[in-house]
Amino acid sequence: MKPLHIDTNSKVPVYLQIVDSIMAAVRDGDLRRDEQIPSINEFSEQYLLSRGTVEKAYKELRDKKVILSVKGKGYFIHRTDVNMPLRVLLLFNKISNYKKQIYNTFVKTLGEGVFVDLHIHHSNVQLFDNLISNHLGDYDHYVIMPHFYEQPEKVLQIIQQIPEQQLLLLDKDLPELHGKYAAVYQNFEKDIYEALYEALPQLRKYSSLVFVNAGNIVPYPPEIRKGFQYFCRMHDFDFSVLEGIEMSTPVKKGQAFIVIEETDLVNLVKICRNNQLNIGTDVGVVSYNETLLKEILLDGITVISTDHEQMGATAARMILEKSAEKVKNPFKLILRRSL
Repeated sequence: MKPLHIDTNSKVPVYLQIVDSIMAAVRDGDLRRDEQIPSINEFSEQYLLSRGTVEKAYKELRDKKVILSVKGKGYFIHRTDVNMPLRVLLLFNKISNYKKQIYNTFVKTLGEGVFVDLHIHHSNVQLFDNLISNHLGDYDHYVIMPHFYEQPEKVLQIIQQIPEQQLLLLDKDLPELHGKYAAVYQNFEKDIYEALYEALPQLRKYSSLVFVNAGNIVPYPPEIRKGFQYFCRMHDFDFSVLEGIEMSTPVKKGQAFIVIEETDLVNLVKICRNNQLNIGTDVGVVSYNETLLKEILLDGITVISTDHEQMGATAARMILEKSAEKVKNPFKLILRRSL
């Protein structure tokens, strides 16, 4: 029998952790019918638990007919048709079209018989703390987008409460977090640099580059901006950074814009139309994150984007295969007429 994870500091009663762990092991095929499990005394000694706690857990397992006791021999697995669907807590930082793509593919790849509970933490550390603390022990896997911009040490402490074999970080890795946990992540700084480098011949048509940050209302990883700035310095571009685009924002011929948020993209297109600036010749436009609309808008808008569907599918497969790998999600440039 493989070692079970028992957390004596968890809010979930220890006897229930024992019940859930043994049932999960049966469901996953780690424990088979007629396989012997440790006696109450052996279990309590192995995990440094009171005999009464283990006895309470074993009684519940007997009541469920998951185990049976054979006099003079010990405890054995009896039922393997345990009706215990895989439970996943999915924590996004926000809802968007891209997050919907990840969610839909994630759920589809997991298949039937898996319960996915979606919550949004809005990059709020206190809300995130409550969501984790109130649900420790309730799920088999915790899939988290760790996009937080304050209290990094507190965030690490919260995540460290989760058993590493149950944790999967999505969209962003945390190098400061130690342990053998799974991750499907973007390397935001490197990704944007490499995508812009691929578009270098087209970008050379323009005299300056402008990075349009999403601002504080909808925060994005600061590594995106850093990657843009590093690219400009390495390739001798004049550049600037804007915190959003309003209808009053000046737009000049010879500028190329890298735009993060959809609202800013719409405003930029309107400004160009109002000032008879042709997108793709007078003004360049690169948008962050692919959507179907960008394929046809203005005969095609150039996009730099990760593959959101693949991210969701990869995360689901890692859960099903019990993988603890760290996988970098593909990032690509899609050149269209806007550049």
